[in-house]
Amino acid sequence: MPLKSGIVGLPNVGKSTLFNALTNAKALAANFPFATKEPNVGIITVPDNRLDELEILVKPQKTIPTTVEIVDIAGLIKGASKGEGLGNQFLANIREVDAIIHVVRCFEDDNVVHVDGSVDPVRDKEIIDTELILKDLETVEKRLERLKKGAKGGDKAALRQVEIGQQIYSHLEEGKPARSLEVDEDGIDLLKEMMLLTAKPILYVCNVDEDSILSGNKHTEAFLKCVAEENAETIYVSAQIEADIAELDTYEERMEFVQDMGLNEPGVNRLILASYKLLNLITYFTAGEKEVRAWTVRNGAKGPEAAGVIHTDFEKGFIRAQVIKYEDFVNLGSEAKVKEAGKMGIEGKDYVVNDGDIMHFLFNV
Repeated sequence: MPLKSGIVGLPNVGKSTLFNALTNAKALAANFPFATKEPNVGIITVPDNRLDELEILVKPQKTIPTTVEIVDIAGLIKGASKGEGLGNQFLANIREVDAIIHVVRCFEDDNVVHVDGSVDPVRDKEIIDTELILKDLETVEKRLERLKKGAKGGDKAALRQVEIGQQIYSHLEEGKPARSLEVDEDGIDLLKEMMLLTAKPILYVCNVDEDSILSGNKHTEAFLKCVAEENAETIYVSAQIEADIAELDTYEERMEFVQDMGLNEPGVNRLILASYKLLNLITYFTAGEKEVRAWTVRNGAKGPEAAGVIHTDFEKGFIRAQVIKYEDFVNLGSEAKVKEAGKMGIEGKDYVVNDGDIMHFLFNV
Protein backbone atom coordinates (compact mmCIF):
# COMPACT_ATOMS: atom_id res chain seq x y z
CA MET A 1 0.00 0.00 0.00
CA PRO A 2 1.26 3.53 -0.81
CA LEU A 3 2.10 5.83 2.07
CA LYS A 4 -0.30 8.72 2.54
CA SER A 5 -0.72 11.93 4.53
CA GLY A 6 -3.94 13.09 6.13
CA ILE A 7 -5.04 16.74 6.23
CA VAL A 8 -6.57 17.51 9.62
CA GLY A 9 -7.87 20.58 11.40
CA LEU A 10 -10.90 22.10 13.08
CA PRO A 11 -13.93 22.86 10.90
CA ASN A 12 -13.65 25.98 8.71
CA VAL A 13 -9.86 26.37 8.83
CA GLY A 14 -9.57 25.94 5.05
CA LYS A 15 -8.34 22.37 4.79
CA SER A 16 -10.91 21.26 2.20
CA THR A 17 -10.24 24.36 0.10
CA LEU A 18 -6.55 23.48 0.27
CA PHE A 19 -7.26 19.86 -0.58
CA ASN A 20 -9.23 20.98 -3.65
CA ALA A 21 -6.33 23.14 -4.78
CA LEU A 22 -3.98 20.18 -4.32
CA THR A 23 -6.08 17.70 -6.20
CA ASN A 24 -8.71 19.60 -8.18
CA ALA A 25 -10.95 16.84 -6.80
CA LYS A 26 -13.59 19.45 -5.86
CA ALA A 27 -14.28 18.15 -2.36
CA LEU A 28 -17.17 20.06 -0.78
CA ALA A 29 -15.80 23.24 0.81
CA ALA A 30 -18.55 25.12 2.62
CA ASN A 31 -18.97 27.70 5.36
CA PHE A 32 -20.28 25.27 7.97
CA PRO A 33 -18.83 22.48 10.12
CA PHE A 34 -18.47 18.97 8.70
CA ALA A 35 -18.37 19.99 5.04
CA THR A 36 -16.26 16.84 4.64
CA LYS A 37 -17.97 13.82 6.18
CA GLU A 38 -16.21 11.04 4.32
CA PRO A 39 -12.45 11.14 3.81
CA ASN A 40 -11.61 12.31 0.30
CA VAL A 41 -8.50 10.67 -1.12
CA GLY A 42 -6.46 12.60 -3.67
CA ILE A 43 -3.59 11.38 -5.84
CA ILE A 44 -1.16 14.30 -5.98
CA THR A 45 1.52 14.78 -8.62
CA VAL A 46 4.90 15.51 -7.00
CA PRO A 47 6.55 18.51 -8.72
CA ASP A 48 10.18 17.86 -9.65
CA ASN A 49 12.33 20.10 -11.84
CA ARG A 50 14.76 17.24 -12.35
CA LEU A 51 12.13 15.34 -14.33
CA ASP A 52 11.72 18.37 -16.62
CA GLU A 53 15.49 18.50 -17.21
CA LEU A 54 15.62 14.80 -18.05
CA GLU A 55 12.73 15.21 -20.48
CA ILE A 56 14.63 17.95 -22.34
CA LEU A 57 17.79 15.83 -22.60
CA VAL A 58 16.25 12.44 -23.39
CA LYS A 59 13.25 13.60 -25.48
CA PRO A 60 11.12 10.55 -24.56
CA GLN A 61 7.74 9.62 -26.03
CA LYS A 62 6.19 10.32 -22.64
CA THR A 63 7.13 11.65 -19.21
CA ILE A 64 5.49 10.39 -16.01
CA PRO A 65 5.87 12.09 -12.61
CA THR A 66 5.56 10.29 -9.31
CA THR A 67 2.57 10.77 -7.02
CA VAL A 68 1.62 10.77 -3.35
CA GLU A 69 -1.75 10.20 -1.65
CA ILE A 70 -3.37 12.86 0.53
CA VAL A 71 -6.58 12.34 2.50
CA ASP A 72 -8.94 15.14 3.54
CA ILE A 73 -10.27 14.05 6.92
CA ALA A 74 -13.51 15.25 8.56
CA GLY A 75 -13.18 18.28 10.87
CA LEU A 76 -12.63 17.54 14.54
CA ILE A 77 -14.22 19.23 17.57
CA LYS A 78 -13.79 19.05 21.35
CA GLY A 79 -14.87 15.68 22.69
CA ALA A 80 -13.83 13.74 19.61
CA SER A 81 -11.91 11.23 21.74
CA LYS A 82 -15.27 10.38 23.34
CA GLY A 83 -17.07 10.22 20.02
CA GLU A 84 -18.47 13.76 19.94
CA GLY A 85 -19.37 15.17 16.51
CA LEU A 86 -17.61 13.00 13.97
CA GLY A 87 -14.93 12.09 16.49
CA ASN A 88 -14.91 8.33 16.08
CA GLN A 89 -14.75 8.65 12.31
CA PHE A 90 -12.00 11.26 12.47
CA LEU A 91 -9.86 9.14 14.76
CA ALA A 92 -10.37 6.03 12.64
CA ASN A 93 -9.38 7.92 9.49
CA ILE A 94 -6.30 9.49 11.05
CA ARG A 95 -5.14 6.12 12.35
CA GLU A 96 -4.95 4.90 8.75
CA VAL A 97 -2.58 7.63 7.48
CA ASP A 98 1.20 7.62 7.84
CA ALA A 99 1.72 11.33 8.48
CA ILE A 100 -0.37 14.34 9.48
CA ILE A 101 -0.75 17.69 7.74
CA HIS A 102 -2.31 19.90 10.40
CA VAL A 103 -3.94 23.04 8.99
CA VAL A 104 -4.50 25.95 11.39
CA ARG A 105 -6.40 29.12 10.59
CA CYS A 106 -4.25 32.25 10.72
CA PHE A 107 -6.50 34.70 8.87
CA GLU A 108 -9.36 36.98 9.85
CA ASP A 109 -12.56 36.91 7.78
CA ASP A 110 -15.99 37.84 9.17
CA ASN A 111 -17.61 35.95 6.31
CA VAL A 112 -16.08 32.63 7.39
CA VAL A 113 -17.27 31.70 10.87
CA HIS A 114 -14.88 29.99 13.26
CA VAL A 115 -16.33 27.05 15.14
CA ASP A 116 -15.10 28.57 18.44
CA GLY A 117 -16.00 32.16 17.61
CA SER A 118 -12.53 33.67 17.22
CA VAL A 119 -9.23 33.11 15.41
CA ASP A 120 -6.62 31.52 17.68
CA PRO A 121 -4.36 28.92 16.01
CA VAL A 122 -2.63 28.03 19.28
CA ARG A 123 -5.96 27.17 20.92
CA ASP A 124 -7.06 25.26 17.82
CA LYS A 125 -3.88 23.20 17.82
CA GLU A 126 -4.28 22.41 21.50
CA ILE A 127 -7.86 21.21 20.93
CA ILE A 128 -6.73 18.64 18.38
CA ASP A 129 -3.63 17.71 20.38
CA THR A 130 -5.77 17.11 23.46
CA GLU A 131 -8.21 14.84 21.63
CA LEU A 132 -5.44 12.78 20.05
CA ILE A 133 -3.52 12.53 23.34
CA LEU A 134 -6.65 11.43 25.21
CA LYS A 135 -7.20 8.66 22.67
CA ASP A 136 -3.54 7.63 22.91
CA LEU A 137 -3.78 7.50 26.70
CA GLU A 138 -6.63 5.00 26.34
CA THR A 139 -4.50 2.91 23.97
CA VAL A 140 -1.43 2.96 26.23
CA GLU A 141 -3.48 2.20 29.35
CA LYS A 142 -4.96 -0.92 27.76
CA ARG A 143 -1.55 -2.03 26.52
CA LEU A 144 0.02 -1.44 29.93
CA GLU A 145 -2.53 -3.75 31.53
CA ARG A 146 -1.47 -6.56 29.20
CA LEU A 147 2.22 -5.79 29.68
CA LYS A 148 1.91 -5.92 33.47
CA LYS A 149 0.21 -9.31 33.31
CA GLY A 150 3.03 -10.60 31.15
CA ALA A 151 5.65 -9.27 33.58
CA LYS A 152 4.29 -10.98 36.69
CA GLY A 153 6.85 -13.77 36.34
CA GLY A 154 9.68 -11.27 36.72
CA ASP A 155 11.05 -11.63 33.17
CA LYS A 156 13.52 -8.77 32.63
CA ALA A 157 12.46 -8.07 29.06
CA ALA A 158 8.80 -7.95 30.08
CA LEU A 159 9.57 -5.65 33.02
CA ARG A 160 11.48 -3.37 30.66
CA GLN A 161 8.42 -3.17 28.40
CA VAL A 162 6.30 -2.12 31.37
CA GLU A 163 8.85 0.54 32.27
CA ILE A 164 8.79 1.95 28.73
CA GLY A 165 4.99 1.81 28.62
CA GLN A 166 4.76 3.81 31.86
CA GLN A 167 7.26 6.31 30.46
CA ILE A 168 5.07 6.80 27.38
CA TYR A 169 1.95 7.16 29.52
CA SER A 170 3.55 9.79 31.76
CA HIS A 171 4.75 11.74 28.74
CA LEU A 172 1.22 11.80 27.28
CA GLU A 173 -0.25 12.74 30.67
CA GLU A 174 1.90 15.87 30.57
CA GLY A 175 0.08 16.87 27.38
CA LYS A 176 3.01 16.08 25.11
CA PRO A 177 2.67 14.11 21.84
CA ALA A 178 4.38 10.73 21.65
CA ARG A 179 6.54 11.90 18.72
CA SER A 180 8.42 14.25 21.07
CA LEU A 181 9.45 11.46 23.47
CA GLU A 182 13.05 10.29 23.22
CA VAL A 183 13.26 6.52 23.68
CA ASP A 184 15.76 3.75 22.98
CA GLU A 185 15.35 1.05 20.34
CA ASP A 186 13.01 -0.98 22.56
CA GLY A 187 10.87 2.11 23.07
CA ILE A 188 10.73 2.79 19.33
CA ASP A 189 9.52 -0.76 18.73
CA LEU A 190 6.81 -0.45 21.40
CA LEU A 191 5.65 2.90 20.01
CA LYS A 192 5.34 1.33 16.57
CA GLU A 193 3.34 -1.56 17.95
CA MET A 194 0.95 0.78 19.77
CA MET A 195 0.31 2.80 16.57
CA LEU A 196 -0.27 5.96 18.59
CA LEU A 197 -1.90 8.89 16.82
CA THR A 198 0.51 11.44 18.28
CA ALA A 199 3.53 9.37 17.24
CA LYS A 200 2.88 10.13 13.57
CA PRO A 201 5.17 12.72 11.96
CA ILE A 202 3.49 16.10 11.48
CA LEU A 203 3.65 19.16 9.23
CA TYR A 204 1.91 22.37 10.29
CA VAL A 205 0.31 24.52 7.61
CA CYS A 206 -0.64 28.06 8.60
CA ASN A 207 -3.52 29.12 6.34
CA VAL A 208 -2.94 32.87 5.98
CA ASP A 209 -4.45 35.78 4.08
CA GLU A 210 -2.91 37.23 0.93
CA ASP A 211 -1.01 39.98 2.77
CA SER A 212 0.64 37.49 5.14
CA ILE A 213 1.85 34.89 2.65
CA LEU A 214 5.47 36.06 2.71
CA SER A 215 6.13 37.25 6.26
CA GLY A 216 3.22 35.95 8.32
CA ASN A 217 1.20 37.90 10.91
CA LYS A 218 0.46 38.02 14.63
CA HIS A 219 -1.29 34.64 14.47
CA THR A 220 1.65 32.89 12.81
CA GLU A 221 4.07 34.49 15.28
CA ALA A 222 2.12 33.07 18.21
CA PHE A 223 1.87 29.70 16.53
CA LEU A 224 5.58 29.44 15.78
CA LYS A 225 6.36 30.09 19.45
CA CYS A 226 3.88 27.38 20.41
CA VAL A 227 5.53 24.69 18.25
CA ALA A 228 9.15 25.80 18.71
CA GLU A 229 10.11 22.71 20.74
CA GLU A 230 8.33 20.16 18.55
CA ASN A 231 10.98 19.89 15.83
CA ALA A 232 8.19 20.02 13.24
CA GLU A 233 8.19 21.97 9.99
CA THR A 234 5.73 24.86 9.58
CA ILE A 235 4.85 26.47 6.26
CA TYR A 236 2.60 29.37 5.25
CA VAL A 237 0.00 28.82 2.55
CA SER A 238 -3.06 30.80 1.51
CA ALA A 239 -5.72 28.24 0.63
CA GLN A 240 -7.77 30.88 -1.17
CA ILE A 241 -4.84 31.97 -3.31
CA GLU A 242 -4.07 28.35 -4.15
CA ALA A 243 -7.73 27.80 -5.07
CA ASP A 244 -7.55 30.81 -7.42
CA ILE A 245 -4.33 29.51 -9.00
CA ALA A 246 -5.90 26.07 -9.52
CA GLU A 247 -8.71 27.65 -11.55
CA LEU A 248 -6.28 29.05 -14.15
CA ASP A 249 -6.00 27.06 -17.36
CA THR A 250 -2.31 27.11 -18.29
CA TYR A 251 1.00 26.70 -16.54
CA GLU A 252 2.08 30.12 -17.83
CA GLU A 253 -0.99 31.81 -16.33
CA ARG A 254 -0.43 30.10 -13.01
CA MET A 255 3.23 31.09 -12.82
CA GLU A 256 2.43 34.69 -13.77
CA PHE A 257 -0.11 34.77 -10.91
CA VAL A 258 2.44 33.27 -8.51
CA GLN A 259 5.15 35.75 -9.49
CA ASP A 260 2.74 38.67 -9.13
CA MET A 261 2.28 37.52 -5.54
CA GLY A 262 6.04 37.72 -4.98
CA LEU A 263 6.43 33.93 -4.80
CA ASN A 264 8.75 31.55 -6.66
CA GLU A 265 6.27 28.69 -6.86
CA PRO A 266 2.71 27.82 -5.79
CA GLY A 267 2.26 27.07 -2.10
CA VAL A 268 0.81 23.67 -2.97
CA ASN A 269 4.18 22.69 -4.48
CA ARG A 270 5.92 23.44 -1.18
CA LEU A 271 3.21 21.56 0.67
CA ILE A 272 3.45 18.48 -1.55
CA LEU A 273 7.25 18.35 -1.30
CA ALA A 274 7.12 18.85 2.48
CA SER A 275 4.56 16.04 2.75
CA TYR A 276 6.74 13.79 0.58
CA LYS A 277 9.70 14.48 2.87
CA LEU A 278 7.52 13.93 5.94
CA LEU A 279 6.68 10.44 4.70
CA ASN A 280 10.44 9.77 4.42
CA LEU A 281 10.25 9.23 0.67
CA ILE A 282 12.78 9.86 -2.08
CA THR A 283 12.63 9.76 -5.88
CA TYR A 284 14.67 7.81 -8.39
CA PHE A 285 14.29 7.93 -12.17
CA THR A 286 14.27 5.67 -15.18
CA ALA A 287 15.15 7.32 -18.49
CA GLY A 288 14.84 5.98 -22.02
CA GLU A 289 13.44 6.87 -25.43
CA LYS A 290 10.00 5.46 -24.65
CA GLU A 291 9.64 6.95 -21.18
CA VAL A 292 11.23 9.16 -18.57
CA ARG A 293 9.64 8.40 -15.24
CA ALA A 294 9.95 9.31 -11.56
CA TRP A 295 9.47 6.54 -8.99
CA THR A 296 8.86 6.78 -5.25
CA VAL A 297 10.79 4.68 -2.74
CA ARG A 298 11.37 4.97 0.97
CA ASN A 299 14.52 6.69 2.09
CA GLY A 300 17.10 3.99 2.87
CA ALA A 301 15.75 1.44 0.42
CA LYS A 302 18.20 -0.90 -1.29
CA GLY A 303 18.37 -1.79 -4.97
CA PRO A 304 15.97 -4.78 -4.97
CA GLU A 305 13.28 -2.83 -3.10
CA ALA A 306 13.55 0.04 -5.57
CA ALA A 307 13.26 -2.43 -8.46
CA GLY A 308 10.16 -3.90 -6.83
CA VAL A 309 8.41 -0.54 -7.09
CA ILE A 310 8.36 -1.06 -10.86
CA HIS A 311 7.37 -4.72 -10.73
CA THR A 312 7.58 -7.45 -8.10
CA ASP A 313 9.41 -9.67 -10.60
CA PHE A 314 12.21 -7.10 -10.75
CA GLU A 315 12.74 -7.45 -7.02
CA LYS A 316 12.51 -11.24 -6.96
CA GLY A 317 14.96 -11.70 -9.82
CA PHE A 318 17.21 -8.72 -9.09
CA ILE A 319 20.77 -9.22 -10.35
CA ARG A 320 22.25 -5.73 -10.34
CA ALA A 321 21.48 -2.11 -11.14
CA GLN A 322 23.15 0.35 -13.45
CA VAL A 323 23.19 3.68 -11.63
CA ILE A 324 23.87 7.19 -12.92
CA LYS A 325 23.91 10.20 -10.62
CA TYR A 326 21.47 12.88 -11.77
CA GLU A 327 24.17 15.59 -11.76
CA ASP A 328 26.43 13.46 -13.96
CA PHE A 329 23.64 12.83 -16.47
CA VAL A 330 22.74 16.53 -16.70
CA ASN A 331 26.34 17.72 -16.85
CA LEU A 332 27.40 15.21 -19.52
CA GLY A 333 24.12 15.28 -21.44
CA SER A 334 23.38 11.62 -22.20
CA GLU A 335 23.72 8.04 -20.99
CA ALA A 336 26.30 7.32 -23.68
CA LYS A 337 28.54 10.17 -22.56
CA VAL A 338 28.17 9.10 -18.93
CA LYS A 339 29.40 5.62 -19.89
CA GLU A 340 32.30 7.09 -21.86
CA ALA A 341 33.31 9.11 -18.80
CA GLY A 342 33.22 5.99 -16.61
CA LYS A 343 30.54 7.53 -14.43
CA MET A 344 27.99 4.70 -14.55
CA GLY A 345 28.00 2.56 -11.43
CA ILE A 346 27.20 -1.16 -11.34
CA GLU A 347 25.56 -1.87 -7.99
CA GLY A 348 24.44 -5.03 -6.21
CA LYS A 349 21.74 -5.97 -3.72
CA ASP A 350 23.22 -3.94 -0.86
CA TYR A 351 23.27 -0.64 -2.72
CA VAL A 352 21.29 2.07 -0.89
CA VAL A 353 19.37 4.17 -3.38
CA ASN A 354 20.01 7.92 -3.35
CA ASP A 355 17.48 10.62 -4.15
CA GLY A 356 17.85 11.49 -7.83
CA ASP A 357 19.53 8.27 -8.95
CA ILE A 358 18.83 7.27 -12.55
CA MET A 359 18.57 3.48 -12.54
CA HIS A 360 18.29 0.57 -14.93
CA PHE A 361 17.68 -2.86 -13.41
CA LEU A 362 18.97 -6.20 -14.64
CA PHE A 363 16.92 -9.15 -13.43
CA ASN A 364 16.15 -12.78 -14.14
CA VAL A 365 12.86 -14.56 -13.42
